[in-house]
Amino acid sequence: MYLKVLVPTEVFVDTNIIKIVAEAENGSFCLLPHHIDFLAVLVPGILSYTLEDNQEIFIAINEGILVKRGDYVFVSTLQAVQDKNLQTLQTTVTKKFRILDEREKLIRSALAKFEATIIRRFRDIGVS
Repeated sequence: MYLKVLVPTEVFVDTNIIKIVAEAENGSFCLLPHHIDFLAVLVPGILSYTLEDNQEIFIAINEGILVKRGDYVFVSTLQAVQDKNLQTLQTTVTKKFRILDEREKLIRSALAKFEATIIRRFRDIGVS
């Protein structure tokens, strides 16, 4: 099978695989070569795939869509973090989400200041 994982800014994974395991709303599932065509809405969690040399790789995703058509498996997700070790992956995900949370707080603060400035300006010119 051929796996392609897409995030908004890049092709995150582009490789041949022999197996993929992911989780949808109704539970986890495994796709092997010659499996029927398949579509699933993925929930936040761990997706794993096995390379042709039997090496297992883990990807943490926030959510996404998986489409299997013929020998091709496509996964589209907003965020993905990959590692060969689950423990390392957990540490990496924690750090990445901490950075995202800090950025989000800064953006919210800037937006609040911007909104307050606009409201003051409208008040100053007499718009209510």
